[in-house]
Parts: sequence; structure tokens; C-alpha cells
Amino acid sequence: MMLRYAIRTLRARKGGFIGALLALFCASALITACGVLLETGLRGSIATERYAATPVVVSADQYVHRITVKHKKGKTKVKHKAKPLAEHAWLPYGTVRTVQRVPGVRRAVPEVTFPAYAVTPDDRVLSGPDGTPSYGHAWSSAPLTPFALTRGSAPRLAGDVVVDRALAARAGLEPGDRLTVQSTAAPRTYRVTGIAAPADGDPRRQTSLFFTDSEATRLAAHPGQVAAIGVLPEPGTDPGRLKHDLATALTGTKARIHTGGDRGPTEFPDAAAARTRLVSMGGAMGGTSLLVAVLVVVGTFALSIQQRHREIALLRAIAATPRQIRRLLGREALLVGLVAGALGALAGLPLAHWLYGRFVAAGAVPATLQPAVSFFPMGAAVATTLLGAWAAARISARRIVRIRPAEALSEAAAPRPHLALGRVLAGLALLAGGVVLVVLLGHLHTEPASTPVTYLAVVVLAGAVALLGPLIVRTAVAVLALPLRAVRPWGRLATANLRGNATRMATAVTPLVLLIGMAVTVLFLHPTLDDAARRQARDGNRADWTLASQGPGVPGAAAAAVRGTPGVTAATEVVRTTVRVGLDKYQAQGVTPEGLTRTWDPDVTRGSLARFGAGTAALSEVAADDLGLAPGDRLRLTLGDGTAATLTVVAVYARGLGFGDLTLPHDLVARHVDNPLASSVLVAADHTARARVAKAVRGFPGVRVLDPDRVEELRAASARSNAEVDYIAMGLIVAFTAIAVVNTLAMSTAERGREFAKLRLAGATRRQVLRLETAGLLLIAVVLGTGTALAVLTAFSVGMTGGAAPTVVPLTYALVLGLAALLAFAATVLPGRLALSARPVDLASAKD
Repeated sequence: MMLRYAIRTLRARKGGFIGALLALFCASALITACGVLLETGLRGSIATERYAATPVVVSADQYVHRITVKHKKGKTKVKHKAKPLAEHAWLPYGTVRTVQRVPGVRRAVPEVTFPAYAVTPDDRVLSGPDGTPSYGHAWSSAPLTPFALTRGSAPRLAGDVVVDRALAARAGLEPGDRLTVQSTAAPRTYRVTGIAAPADGDPRRQTSLFFTDSEATRLAAHPGQVAAIGVLPEPGTDPGRLKHDLATALTGTKARIHTGGDRGPTEFPDAAAARTRLVSMGGAMGGTSLLVAVLVVVGTFALSIQQRHREIALLRAIAATPRQIRRLLGREALLVGLVAGALGALAGLPLAHWLYGRFVAAGAVPATLQPAVSFFPMGAAVATTLLGAWAAARISARRIVRIRPAEALSEAAAPRPHLALGRVLAGLALLAGGVVLVVLLGHLHTEPASTPVTYLAVVVLAGAVALLGPLIVRTAVAVLALPLRAVRPWGRLATANLRGNATRMATAVTPLVLLIGMAVTVLFLHPTLDDAARRQARDGNRADWTLASQGPGVPGAAAAAVRGTPGVTAATEVVRTTVRVGLDKYQAQGVTPEGLTRTWDPDVTRGSLARFGAGTAALSEVAADDLGLAPGDRLRLTLGDGTAATLTVVAVYARGLGFGDLTLPHDLVARHVDNPLASSVLVAADHTARARVAKAVRGFPGVRVLDPDRVEELRAASARSNAEVDYIAMGLIVAFTAIAVVNTLAMSTAERGREFAKLRLAGATRRQVLRLETAGLLLIAVVLGTGTALAVLTAFSVGMTGGAAPTVVPLTYALVLGLAALLAFAATVLPGRLALSARPVDLASAKD
């Protein structure tokens, strides 16, 4: 019986339930999209290209491990944690001989991989297809794909090279042509002896150049090591048995055996590392989306049930029990949740693929990591939507079904002036939680730790606004009464309207507060950090010019040529990487120590850079505090390729945002990265040396001499590119909140026809009625939303930059407020005009 009544209620009150359906639909779509991203991070496939014809690949362990053993109450608990390395880990060449001796191995093929880019006659550096990398290999490893010659011959001399078919077509190369290649050393011109291609089609994610074995070993710059070993088995060898025998032979080494789908992460370690990043991004997005969805859905159901107080009170008056009312509302919510959840889950799949495409385009996720799609994200979204709808309906109707029928009828006619004690206590608890999060933000100094807390603080404070809304609205009316009344003639009406409809107004103001607070936080979070980083980098850069490259980097030979130029006093090569101290990740740079203080000033606060050189390190204040280190202490870390190193700390500096947390000797870092070329070279010279410096690097393709202003522009562009991922991810949540604003305000306005009619009969014009509906609401939302965002951003700025000065762009802020005003007016004017379409006297005298 209750199910039939629930269906009839849905048919009779389509307007209110359409609002709830829309909120749940958006929530389900967003949860599905986040779930797909999360699942891609956990199970996404990484297809191999380079090792397509190699059933078994042996590589070095690409993880840093930590094993902790705890003894408690007679029990031993062992925990194993692992984190991915930032660079390729290499194996000793002797591993090739060990693998070759294993029974069933026909051939063990050593592989060396290194950056190698073709340079056109007009000095353009060619990347791979669609901006993908370009790699060099030894010709002896061509069977791993397999590459076979389509024209020409194999390389025999150190000056020979074979290029893949796609590169030959793009560059117009033929056997016998001369080709300049920029690799890990100075650019060199080779003779193209052949063009090669795999039988199954050209690789789409990389370009390949093949050299003689000796030349490839020289360019790889890892003597006595191999990047991987391709294992070609004897015909008829069982792959499982071969893998077992290889594992036995390699026990006690850092070698790992990969077969099937496990070969992809060996070829593309950046994709394997992106899995962890995608899990973090998907989890953060999903968690924030869920919290926002809870706020929006509960608010929508609260408004819907608020509009039905009289109906529910009448049901109570004709002997409906509280249990029957709860069952009725619960089944209505489940019906709406089922439809909205299913439709939203289907819509979430294309949304997830769009998000994945945008992340790939922004460089946050490599295209080699393929998305994983299964029923689980959709099922989780539907289940979450059903549970959320049912819980929201039960929470929103908690009071109306508990009080006596006579009280219910009384409250339907005139809402209670006071909030329930439980709601006030819950609101105060959320407010206290928000304050705690804001205080915590002021003590967090790393972006991965502070960013999630920042968004969480906004949502928690918005939740406090939702629960304490009526009290806040009444307080705001008391504060704004005088300025509003000064705006005649409708200011007095707006004041009376806000005071008399505080509960309804609080429900409508919450999504607006969340929209403004979240949008302002998202838009100004990265500028606050980026401006501080650029300011530190600018203040600490003493160089007159900077060398940069449009290719893989600036060769050491170019820096040496500049050092020998008359008028140049110092040239500091900078190589960037990521290292781990324990399992914690730190951004690091390697710099040449000669003349360092003439080009670089990190604002040393302890120690001195005078002793910086081999075997030493300098730390930022944040890293030094986190690690508990000071000048003279020993720093134990794992370099990007997994090599352990112990260094002596000689200095601690303040400008960590601008220059990274760790500064290490250039030669140490360059030996343990995939690309040893400098990302930049800082040049100190007299003002007359500019032309001579430019002439010195003329023979290095793609290397440019940049003025400090141009360096600033490139740094700002890079910061905007890095922030794009967060803008995309959190922008969806802001868009969801914007939809909730329109939805909630439209529902609220559509039910106020009688109230509007009475205002018309009191002498207000139609325009005045619509203005007073949004004026006070928008003013309160702007104050609360802006205040929330500024409190959170200020705490973020204190923690990350050391100063309470968040970056706020006035024009961008004005656009946010303009968008909020536009949405508020659109959501009230159209429903309001429909509500005012009938004659005021008819509406005012109509029966409920």
C-alpha cells in the first residue's frame, strides 16, 4: 500500500521530486567518473610496444621498499610498503650471462634505452608522434619488438644510425642521408644506413633510433649496466616453467621477471608511477564529490520535505503512524534514487573518459596507461545514491514524524522559530571541525598534504552553514537590516522576507555558499602557491641569462662552451629529479658547484654553500624540519634510479618553493637519471657578453639564451599547465554545485506563489518581488562564501609560503560573484514569473 501511495505522490509532486532526481543524477555521474579513474589507477593496463615480441622481460626492481617488524604481546607483525622510483633502475651486465645460462633460454638480449632526438636541417628537434618521447637503442635489441629493415642496411660504424619508418616519413629521410641526433651528450651527425619497422605496424607512443652496440652503450651513459633483458625462449618452452627457473637463478638480486601484461610497466615506468597518482587523484576527487553530494542531496530533500510539512501533518492527523510516514518517505526516496542512480551511472562513463582524455592532454597521465572500466564504479554509484537518498529523506523528516499530529499541523502553518538542539550541536561540531582544519592548514608545508585538507575545510564549513543556517540568516538580517532598509522601496521588504523565511532561506543559501567558497578556493589555491614560488625563484636567481632547450635539454658541452666565453664568470648546470628519503618523495635539483653563489641565492639561513660539492647536500627549511636535520648531519636518500647515497648537509635555505627541497651535486644526480642533460643553465656575465654567449651555443640545436623576463613568462606558463589538472578535477565539483544552486533556488521559488501574491497585494511590483527574493540571499551567500574561502586560503598561504597573503585576482573574483548572481537570478526569475503569472488575488485566496 505504501509503495502505491509513494508512486502516486511522485506523480502528483513532480516538481519537488525532479529537483531531487537531478541532484542525485549529478552525484551518481560524478561518483561513477571518480570510480573509473580510481579503478584505472588500480587495474589500468599498460600495453607494451618495445617488447611486443618478447614473452619474458627481466628488469631491475622499480620500487623503494621498507619492511617494518613490530613485536607486541607475543606476536610479530611484519609490514611491507613500496613506492615507485622516478627514473629507470638498471641491472649489472653480468645478469645477462646469468639469464642466458637458464635452461629454455634461446637468447638473452640486453637492452639499453636513452633519449635520442632527430634534428632537422633548420635546427628543429623532432619528438615522437603527438609529442611522445624519442629513444635510442642498440641495433642488436631490434628483435625485441621486432624491428626489421625495410630499406638499407644495419649500422656497422659508430657514425651509423637506423631510424624507424614513421620518423623517416616525417623528416623525409632516405638511406645515405645525414642526420643530426641530440642524445645524452653533445649533438652528433650520423649517416642513415637503414629504415626499419615492426611487422605489426609503427609504434604510436615512441620513436626509435638504432645505433651500433658500442655507440648505444656510450650514449646510454651507464657503463657495465643494462636497462632490461629480453628473454627469447627455445621453441616449445613452457612460459610458466621458464619464469620459475629465471626467478630461482636470480634469487638474491634486484632483478624482477615480467610476462604478459606485466611487461608494460617495465617499458613505461612513468605509466606505472601514474597509477599511484591516479589513485590519489581519484580518491581525493571521489571523497570531495561525496561530501559535496551529501550536502546537496540532504539540502534538496530537506527543502522537498519542508514544502510537504502540511501534507505530512495531515497524514499524521488521520492516524498515519510515524513508521508508516518513514516508510513512505523512504520508498519515495528509493524510487527516485534508483532512477537517478542508474541514469547517472550511465552518464558517468563518458564523463570518466572525457576526464581521462583531459588528464592525458595535460600530461598528468601518460597515454600508455589505458582506462579500466567495469561494473564496480557504476554499482557503487547506484548503491551510494540509493543509500544517500534514503538517508537524506529519513534525516530531513526526522522531526516531523516524531512530534504529535497537533504539533505537526501547527508547525506546518507556522515554522518553529528555534532550531532543534541536536541540529545546533551538530552544526557547532562541524564548525569546530572546520576551524581545526583551518588551523591544521597553517601547519602543513607540503602540497600533497595541504591540498586535500584545503578542499575538505571548505566543505566542512559549508556543512556548518547548512546546519546553522537559520541562526546565521537571522544574525545576518540583524546586521544587514539598516543598509537594506536604506535601499528603498524594496529594502524593507527584503529584510522582512529574510526574517520571516529564515529556515527556507538557509536551505537555499547553502549551495550558493559552497559554490562561491569552492570556486574561489579552486581558482586562487594554485596562484597563491605559484606566485610565492615564482617570487622566490626570481629573487634567488642572480643569473644575467639562462640557457634553455626546445629539445631534451642543454648538453654539458654547451655549458662548457659558455664557461669559456670572455666575460662569463659562472655557468651553473641544473638537472632535476625526484628522490626518496625513506619512502617520502622530495623534488631535488643537481647543480654544478663552481661559481654557484654568483648565479644562485637560495637565502641560506643555516650553514654555508662555501663547502657545497661532492658528497654534500643543501636542504630547504621545510625538508630540514621534516627530516630533523641540520648542517653537519648525514642525509641518507635513494636517488631516482634506486641507488642509495649518504650525503653531509652543509646548508639550509628558505627559498624551497622556488628551488625544490633538496639541492645535490650535479654530477651525482646526472649519473642516476634517464636524461642527464641540464633543464637549464644559469649564466652570470657582464652586460656586453650576450652576443658572445649566443654565438657559443649556436652549434647546439634548440638551445636558446633567455632574459630573466622571458624565464619568468615560461615559469608562469609551466605553473598554469601544472594547475590545469586540479582546475579540471575540482571544476567538475564546482559545476555540480552550480547545478545544485539552480536546482535548490528553483524548487524554493516555485513553491512560494501565495507569498509572492501577498507581496503584490501589499503594493510590491513584480520586479520588486523577484529582486527581494535574491538580494538578501545573494548578499549573505557572498559574505559567507568569500569569508570561508579567504580563511582557508589564508591558512594555506601561511603553511605553504610562510605569509598570510593569498593571491586573489580581482577580475577573477568578480567573475565568480557574477556567475553566482547570474545563476541565482536565473533560478528565481523564471520560476518566479511562472508563480506570478496568475492574478495575485486568486493566488492569495487559493486553498492549500
